[in-house]
Amino acid sequence: MKNHLLFFLLIIATRIVAQYPTANYPVYNGNDLGLTYTAKASTFKVWSPTASAVRINFYKTDSGGDSYRTAALEKKLNGVWQITVAENIKDHYYTFQVNMNGVWSAEALDPYAKACGTNGLRAQVVDLKETNPVGWAKDQSPRFSAKNAQTDAIIYELHVRDASIHPNSGIKNKGKFLGLAETGTKNAAGLSTGLSHIKELGVTHIHLLPFYDYNSVDETKNNQYNWGYDPVNYNIPEGSYGTSASDGKQRIKELKHTIQTIHLNGLRVIMDVVYNHTALTQQSHFNVFVPDYYYRKRPDGSFSDASACGNETASDRAMFRKFMLESVLYWVKEYHVDGFRFDLMGIHDIETMNLIADTLRKLTPSIVLYGEGWTAGGSPLPDSLKALKQNAARLNGVAVFSDDMRDGIKGSVFNIDDRGFATGKLTNAESVKFGVVAAGQHPQINYNLVNYSKGPYTSGPAGLINYADCHDNHILWDKIALSYKEASEQQRVKMHGLAYAIVLTAQGTPFLTAGSEFLRTKYGVENSFNSGDSINAINWNLKTRNYASYQYIQSLIQLRKAHPAFRMTSAQQIAQHLVFQEYLPEGVIGYTINGAAVGDSWKKIWVGYNGNVTAKTIELPAGEWKIASMRNRSSLKGNQLLLDGSSAVILFQ
Repeated sequence: MKNHLLFFLLIIATRIVAQYPTANYPVYNGNDLGLTYTAKASTFKVWSPTASAVRINFYKTDSGGDSYRTAALEKKLNGVWQITVAENIKDHYYTFQVNMNGVWSAEALDPYAKACGTNGLRAQVVDLKETNPVGWAKDQSPRFSAKNAQTDAIIYELHVRDASIHPNSGIKNKGKFLGLAETGTKNAAGLSTGLSHIKELGVTHIHLLPFYDYNSVDETKNNQYNWGYDPVNYNIPEGSYGTSASDGKQRIKELKHTIQTIHLNGLRVIMDVVYNHTALTQQSHFNVFVPDYYYRKRPDGSFSDASACGNETASDRAMFRKFMLESVLYWVKEYHVDGFRFDLMGIHDIETMNLIADTLRKLTPSIVLYGEGWTAGGSPLPDSLKALKQNAARLNGVAVFSDDMRDGIKGSVFNIDDRGFATGKLTNAESVKFGVVAAGQHPQINYNLVNYSKGPYTSGPAGLINYADCHDNHILWDKIALSYKEASEQQRVKMHGLAYAIVLTAQGTPFLTAGSEFLRTKYGVENSFNSGDSINAINWNLKTRNYASYQYIQSLIQLRKAHPAFRMTSAQQIAQHLVFQEYLPEGVIGYTINGAAVGDSWKKIWVGYNGNVTAKTIELPAGEWKIASMRNRSSLKGNQLLLDGSSAVILFQ
């Protein structure tokens, strides 16, 4: 009987190991996977514990032609295969093949590859020191508070190509990294564009949509477009953003020059990273080297798909956790990146995200970290272990996006007809107030009335990103127009201004979408990830047409930077020193901040938002109030404030 039971248990254990191939795989703890280059020798190390053989193919060109040499790697400890080529093979290209059960794989790149040729088909041996622009060793990020980095940041989300590709951008290197390195560029009316515009606007960080090497753009063509959320080579810049896709060094040097120039202009760079899934699944580089290991699978053996892109990676497995950590460290050390935005961060486990945060902050204390606190589908990883919005308080200084605030301001992104507080849906007021206090514990929030979250989820304002729009879904100007068709253009301009006034005065970290400061449109297209330049290019003439809107948002940014009362650093400060005024007209939110208590030069601050389309009269708290920010038809007489419809006002004592 015992023998039968043992046999049965052995069968079950074998099936579990087959389904979740992690239990018996050795972990390699070294930090030298990939290529280690010197002029005398190049050493290649790959991790493939299930392989029976691994070989490397060398090429003289990035595409076409036959391999001039193929060599076998030697099996070492802990699943590592290694070969050293004792000669200078700089600028040569290479691929790997892996033998599993007597069958050789297609050619693939090592996941740790740092350079490649056109379309990422072959990795390239490069001397990274040769990719450094003049003065790179002295490149430094602009000074930024390490203690309050998350709450002091004002983030500007931008697609590399969108910034410069429009004919009226005044930028020569259109659609390229180098386009973002051009300064002094102007539109037809002589107003600044590109990097000079962003500097003038006053934000602190440029969040660039994915600029690693991704799958959806054919780098041999000039008119290809994609946002880039389909990663192939995580540690290599995207070739279509370089002036030469075939020479791996060129794109690296141009990206470094661009980051260097951004730093010299007082701005920092945040990299949008997509470690939650890969563009390919069975044929991905990861899966070639260790089939199924890097991905979560369902009980039936199929690939789990919490990303809604065909697969989801397994950050909770040692070697993918290691890859994520070493990848972000590489971008910080080699490219001087100042922060990361994690796509669908809810797919990753909390332990991995905290390891990344703690390690990066030891290296760069002022680094800014945030991500999407949700998934796009179900996952076998329990919710209690995921870096979800509901678990934000367990993340070590990694902020989450507030969909409560986003949809509270403008209405549900999943229902084009739904409106938000800024577009007259007054019942969304509590969701906006929830965002104002950075989704924390506050005695005046009725959590039952918040649209999605029925309780606080952040431990402090450093844990929240407040925003009205981003690259996903409809851009704010289009959402307003589509959900409020009967509103005049003048009314929509006011609503747009109110939405951004809320974002820029709320506690937490404000986040802007490029071009929204001058009412950018995507012509009603919702998710424009592959819609091309005609939809996505930033039309810089809109800055001329909507200059008043631009100036308003610019002034709010300046105000926020000048006053720490809008950048409180703890939930306790917010709960104690931010007090909502009671008995206001329906659809009006007003609150006072005790500026003196949080080190502000203004002793008291009063902020008001009117979600009604009509003006409302408000009796202000006692004291002599002065105007800090007021637009449209609002007016102040003594303690009587006329707060215009769809408008915000900021007063101080």
